Amino acid sequence: MAIDPICKMEVDVSSPRGGTTEYMGVLYYFCAPSCKRTFEGNPEQYVS
Repeated sequence: MAIDPICKMEVDVSSPRGGTTEYMGVLYYFCAPSCKRTFEGNPEQYVS
């Protein structure tokens, strides 16, 4: 399991409903396409 960086929900890494995106060498998993779009719009705001 992974944590969606936008909504903090658990995401099944074997089938992430919102897809994935890579940012600065790290793969992020999303619960929904809307969370992925939000992240991709301003990833710096959501990475720690």
